[in-house]
Amino acid sequence: MAVSMDLEELKETFGFFDDWEDKYRFIIDLGKDLTPLEEADKTEANLIRGCQSQVWLTHALVDGKVHFQLDSDAHIVRGLSAVVLIAANDQTAAEITALDLDGLFDELDLLAHLSVTRGNGLRSMIERIKQIAANSV
Repeated sequence: MAVSMDLEELKETFGFFDDWEDKYRFIIDLGKDLTPLEEADKTEANLIRGCQSQVWLTHALVDGKVHFQLDSDAHIVRGLSAVVLIAANDQTAAEITALDLDGLFDELDLLAHLSVTRGNGLRSMIERIKQIAANSV
């Protein structure tokens, strides 16, 4: 992941935008900063079910922290993935399972502006990350 922003910076930046279109463009820009997955990692086993577009998730345990990498074939989903990674990446399994990612997306007012299928896909992504963290304890 190449996004060089922490969660507080993300929230602060979102606060600067008055309309959804600006937030949308910002999310897409965040997605452009994600390091793409290698083609070899874009496997059926890494595919997240429930997403409208294709989303792949890999992870590794590094020094007691879970490192995730997400990729998607859709620009907005790559951006939403970047938001999830800003909140959850490189934390301990306990920290990840304690995260209120649904609350974060409510706070950023993202779910209200996503289609039902995109929202369901985002929830599937969050659920998979939490499952991985729970199994990494």
